[in-house]
Amino acid sequence: MRILQIIDSLEAGGAESMAVNYANALAKNVKFSGLVSSREGGPLVQQLGDQVSYFHLNKKSTFDLGALFRLRNFVKINNVAIVQAHSSSFFIAFLLKLICPSIKLIWQDHYGDSEFLNKRASLVFRITIPFFDGIIAVNQKLKNWSTEVLCFKNVIYLPNFSGVKKEVLPATTLKGVPGKRIVLLANLRAQKDHFLVLEVARKIKEFYPGWSFHLIGKDFDDTYSRKIKNLISAYNLDEMFFLYGTRQDIGAILEQASIGILSSKSEGLPVALLEYGFHKKPVVVTNVGDISEVIKNRENGFIVNAEEEEAFYKVVAELIDDDNLKITFGNELYKTVTENFSEGVVVKKYLNWLQSTILK
Repeated sequence: MRILQIIDSLEAGGAESMAVNYANALAKNVKFSGLVSSREGGPLVQQLGDQVSYFHLNKKSTFDLGALFRLRNFVKINNVAIVQAHSSSFFIAFLLKLICPSIKLIWQDHYGDSEFLNKRASLVFRITIPFFDGIIAVNQKLKNWSTEVLCFKNVIYLPNFSGVKKEVLPATTLKGVPGKRIVLLANLRAQKDHFLVLEVARKIKEFYPGWSFHLIGKDFDDTYSRKIKNLISAYNLDEMFFLYGTRQDIGAILEQASIGILSSKSEGLPVALLEYGFHKKPVVVTNVGDISEVIKNRENGFIVNAEEEEAFYKVVAELIDDDNLKITFGNELYKTVTENFSEGVVVKKYLNWLQSTILK
């Protein structure tokens, strides 16, 4: 098989990470694995394996014909048979199908606001999706949406998986006291609800001095970001609440962390949660998307309802107080992730699906 991933950019994010993970994983399993970024490059290009063929289109607009024909040439030169389009890159894949009708198209739906699918526009999908041969949904709600709203038959749910990351130097050194660090892997976007974490941090400061919060994720320097920074100062959290922006050395960062958290109002199946598990971190997370498919409350982590600040604080405090619980949760989550959300498990299901439905 000769398979190409297409993604809008390689900025740090869940969909972008999964495009890279698929490209890297498939390089070990198929004859050709490539990745094309259409609009922007980004730091995740550093995570691409040496066996992955990478090309950047430098697309300037929705109907950039130059970019489309550059994509066609890349596909033809590399004899690509299957194109897997991630998120909004489905549209350029649709245009490619019009001029390369022999290729097989897959759309991987990473839609993050899966709690609010009733508000999702569907017209453009209804027009373009009939040209696709299959859809991969990263959670059950997205699968149901494709089958019920788009009336598409060949839909498979494949969870996100954590891929092996390249070591990136120099490694980030987290501030704060070793053994007392709480990490949040999430871009600074409203759905991630960093404001809940700020409120929790205020209480942690009062009752657990020395503990600190470390936010890893892209800062878009927008209103949301500025409000976070203003509240850090207003709440006098400057010595315990730190923003690092985008980082590629996630493994090194998590080795310095004691607890991993996710405070989202909406999710699919966050790659960050799998990263926590892969590095044996105890977690406190919100019950959104398919997170409950991974976390069983008080078995391999704590899971609370979104936007419930007091409940979130109480279980963070419980973890802080109990070192044995931190170890138990970390080990159990590692077991869950490696047995159910590992690269090998997911890629095997993926390849079987391709053989039985796409290439039959």
